[in-house]
Amino acid sequence: MAASANSFLVGNNTQVPTLKPKSTSQSLLHLNKPTTVNLAGKSKPVAVKCVAATTHVQDGARSGSVGSQERVFNFAAGPATLPENVLLKAQADLYNWRGSGMSVMEMSHRGKEFLSIIQKAESDLRNLLEIPSEYSVLFLQGGATTQFAALPLNLCKSEDTVDFVVTGSWGDKAVKEAKKYCKTNVIWSGKSEKYTKVPCFDELEQSMHAKYLHICANETIHGVEFKDYPVPKNPNGFLVADMSSNFCSKPVDVSKFGVIYGGAQKNVGPSGVTIVIIRKDLIGNARDITPVMLDYKIHDENSSLYNTPPCFGIYMCGLVFEDLLEQGGLKEVEKKNQRKADLLYNAIEESKGFFKCPVEKSVRSLMNVPFTLEKSELEAEFIKEATKEKMVQLKGHRSVGGMRASIYNAMPLAGVEKLVAFMKDFQAKHA
Repeated sequence: MAASANSFLVGNNTQVPTLKPKSTSQSLLHLNKPTTVNLAGKSKPVAVKCVAATTHVQDGARSGSVGSQERVFNFAAGPATLPENVLLKAQADLYNWRGSGMSVMEMSHRGKEFLSIIQKAESDLRNLLEIPSEYSVLFLQGGATTQFAALPLNLCKSEDTVDFVVTGSWGDKAVKEAKKYCKTNVIWSGKSEKYTKVPCFDELEQSMHAKYLHICANETIHGVEFKDYPVPKNPNGFLVADMSSNFCSKPVDVSKFGVIYGGAQKNVGPSGVTIVIIRKDLIGNARDITPVMLDYKIHDENSSLYNTPPCFGIYMCGLVFEDLLEQGGLKEVEKKNQRKADLLYNAIEESKGFFKCPVEKSVRSLMNVPFTLEKSELEAEFIKEATKEKMVQLKGHRSVGGMRASIYNAMPLAGVEKLVAFMKDFQAKHA
C-alpha cells in the first residue's frame, strides 16, 4: 500500500494524514509519539515513526530573496539575520544529517562526520578570503571580547607596547582589556568627536617598537568602517584587526594582517563561534600565565578540537560559506552590500535633514547604518511603526540612541527597499 503525498504509513500499513506546512519555510517531523488513528471505526493509539522528513526550498530562496510571509526583516546588529536558504537547509538536515542517523548537535566532535564538516568549513573560508597557507584558521569560543585578552597574552610580554587606533566602543574596550597584560598606547581616538571618523594614517604617531597595531575594522555601534588599513611603522610589527561586523562582507588582503578575528554572529553564522585567522609564525609565544583555552598553539595543534567546539555553530558557518561561494564570492557580495548601503544612505541624504547620519561620508559602514531623526521625540514612534510593518531591531545601541539598521550580507535588497519606502512615508506624515 503506497502512502499518498499527504499521508504516511504506520506499522500496520494504515495511512495517517499529515498536516501541510503553511509555507515552504516550514517542515513537519513526525517523531515517535503517540497519536490516535481510527481503525475500522475504533480509535486506537499507535506509535508514529518518522519515515522521511524533507524540506523543499523555494526556487530563488537564497540570500537576497524576499523570504516567506512569516519572517520579518531583522535589522539587528547581532545575532543577526541569516540567509533563508541556509536556515532551510539546516532545518532539512536537523533531525538526520545526510543519512548519518543523528543531528549535528549529537555528533562526537572527533567523529568522521563532524571532522568533514569543520574541514570543509575551513576550506571554504580559505577560498572565500584567499587565505595564504602560512596562516592558520581557528574556530574558537568566547566572542571577540575574549580575544581582547588572548591577543596580548599570546603576542607580547607585559613590558611590550601595543598601539591602538580607537574609532568606536569596541576599539576602546580592546584597549581597556589589553591594559591588564601589556603597555597600551592609544595613538588616535575619535571619542571627542563621538566616533564619526577614521584618522589620516600619515598623521598617526606610532611607537617605533610597538609589538602590533590594533584596529576595529568596522565599529558596529557607531557605523564607522576602515576603507583601507594602516601599516605598522615597526618593521617587525604587524596589524591586528577585529572584523566581527564586516567579516566576509568584502574581499580582504589577509597578508596585510598578522591576525584577523571576529565573532560569527553578524555575517557568517549564529552566536557562539569566534574565528581567528593568524599568521603561523606568531603562534607559540603565549605567556606562562595564559589560560589553556586562550593559547593559540593549543588550538592550532588540535585543529580547533582541543575541547568540544561549538559544533552546530561551526556547521552553520560552513553553510554560510557555501552560500557566499555560490553567490560568486566576496567581490559579488560586496557589490550587493554596496548597492544596499547606497540606497539607504541616499535616502537619508535626500530627506533634507529629517533623517541624519553623523558619520563622515568617506568612512560610512556598509554593514551598520546609524541615523537619527531631526525631531528626536518621533524616534520611539518610528521604531513602533516599523515593527508593525515587520521591520524589527531598528533601535540604536543604548549608548548612542537614535536608530541603527544593520544590513549584513543576509539582509536582502527587498528589506532595505522596504525600510527606505517606510522612511519616506514616515517623513511625509511628520515633516
